[in-house]
Amino acid sequence: MFIYGIKKLALIGFLVLVSTTVNAALQVLACEPEWGALAKSLGGHHVKIYTATTNQQDPHHIQARPSLIAKARRADLLVCTGAELEVGWLPLLLRKSGNPNIQTGNPGYFMATDYVALLDKPTELDRSHGDVHAAGNPHIHLDPERVLKVAKALSQTLIRVDPENQTDYQNKLDSFIKQWQNRIHQWRKQTDSLKGKSIVAYHKSWIYLQQWLGLNELAILETKPGIPPTSSHLSHLLASMKKTPADMIIYASYQDDKAANWLSQKTGIPTVALDISPAKDETLIDWYEQLLNRLIKVQQ
Repeated sequence: MFIYGIKKLALIGFLVLVSTTVNAALQVLACEPEWGALAKSLGGHHVKIYTATTNQQDPHHIQARPSLIAKARRADLLVCTGAELEVGWLPLLLRKSGNPNIQTGNPGYFMATDYVALLDKPTELDRSHGDVHAAGNPHIHLDPERVLKVAKALSQTLIRVDPENQTDYQNKLDSFIKQWQNRIHQWRKQTDSLKGKSIVAYHKSWIYLQQWLGLNELAILETKPGIPPTSSHLSHLLASMKKTPADMIIYASYQDDKAANWLSQKTGIPTVALDISPAKDETLIDWYEQLLNRLIKVQQ
């Protein structure tokens, strides 16, 4: 009986220790899967990640649902893209959460686009031109060089929010940088055959990838940013493609493929659906490598 009591106390102590360890993890709310994956790489067991969206959702159009508000209330750190990508839902989420940790200007508020230069800044702001981002194109995670800059900034944010684990965060950043830079070197060799290839894209999601790979954008399927293609616009593209054909038509896997397939059938240009973000539990390295492999394969 005495031994049983000791074992019981030991079990209780262990459960309390485990509970304390779990509760001590930094609660991170990531707006998009790429930032959840990056925070996991840089934070390890010190962070508990909840991602607001999946790679099969358009991050422009998300609802600030009650379950998401509840996650925001408990978050120690918010990691999002910024540059108005989440403008349709994030301000409401922050307001309803009432969580001072993650409000604008506070240590737990992190917008990735604040740390890199943005492409495709509009020369004039006119909503009649469609879904225009005033600060520039927000899809920076498709450029591995910019991801590296964001990683360094996010690591510093983790340290500010959780200074007790500074050494671990720094070690994880050093490891990530080494792995990522090695992969960048490999990816440049691997994708050399893509340089100079021309594409038609559904939306201007891929501008950073295009620049990094040296792809040429011939056309966009959308009539205007955020506005689905019309039959007249597609007819115009068809005439243009017959004169100057592209090498491929690309679109995000969550987007409607009807327009891409129609143009492909009419022209013989191959289509490729790409996951614009990592899948659940997929690392940034695995996702980016898979994305590049799909582009290479469609050209073989």
